[in-house]
Amino acid sequence: MERTREKFRSGSEVGFKEKVVYINRVGKVAKGGRKIAFSAVVVVGDGNGRVGYGLGKAPEVAEAIRKGIKIATKNMVEIPMKDNTIPASVVGEYIASRVVLRPAFKGTGIIAGAPARAVLELAGIKDILTKSLGSNNPLNVIKATLNGLQKIKEDIERYQMRIENK
Repeated sequence: MERTREKFRSGSEVGFKEKVVYINRVGKVAKGGRKIAFSAVVVVGDGNGRVGYGLGKAPEVAEAIRKGIKIATKNMVEIPMKDNTIPASVVGEYIASRVVLRPAFKGTGIIAGAPARAVLELAGIKDILTKSLGSNNPLNVIKATLNGLQKIKEDIERYQMRIENK
């Protein structure tokens, strides 16, 4: 489910794309009976190196998605890119999920599972090879993918500091 929504940010108009990655129906047994609710994992990105994720919970699906989008736009991070791919290979980890991210040649496309693909597409990365290892929980795979992409940013900053200190 992909929708585009216009957001206003400090006077300038920025268009974000959003993808609902996973919707889960959860039930809670209370003394009055069962209470049904929904949780939605949503990824939001501008296709230009900024991406975020959110987990919205509500009694209705539409409201859970709306909450997830709101949370995702608050949690956006910058992703380093080089010619529609990533600058280096990296392994992202979160709890029991591991995602191996490797740069690819132009025209390869995004070779990834659904949760990692959502993050990479909305970040604007067009050519990349990935492999998800360990747990396949969609939320944890998204977090592992973002962790790997942020590791690249940290490695670039560390490399630049090393060059400046020489």
